Amino acid sequence: KTTFVKRHIIGELEMKYASRLPFSVYPLHFYTNFGEIIFNVWDTAGQEKLGGVRDGYYIAGQCAIIMFDVTSRITYRNVPQWHKDIIRICGNIPIVLCGNKIDVKDRKLKAKSITYHRKTNMKYYDISALSNYNLEKPFLWLAQKLAGNDDLQLVSQIPLI
Repeated sequence: KTTFVKRHIIGELEMKYASRLPFSVYPLHFYTNFGEIIFNVWDTAGQEKLGGVRDGYYIAGQCAIIMFDVTSRITYRNVPQWHKDIIRICGNIPIVLCGNKIDVKDRKLKAKSITYHRKTNMKYYDISALSNYNLEKPFLWLAQKLAGNDDLQLVSQIPLI
């Protein structure tokens, strides 16, 4: 999850990081055909023992990305609980489910076994923070839902000269 966020911030892969906190907040800037959108992304710890701490950071959340690792079945097994926690605290907000590390050869979860999003009407994307695959799609979908405009598109920032 942290690699996914940092890839957006610095535009390249950063492999070395050490989190000492149960969360970090990163403002991610996206430019659209309707202006700039800033997502304040809360990168929360996925460990179950931190669930109560994590719940506090969901308050006032307007949208969410739930991410699991396709090379680890246990992370996918946690998705229903994470989803229920978000709904319990935030209500009916737009939520995207992302399966990360889809380019890794040791994939434990095949596409046909990833079905939770269908039962809950969540949007789903396969992504890879390593190869930069589909990284903007979750944010585009969330921006469209938050703006209530499916014509909203991400654009490159125009450099000011």
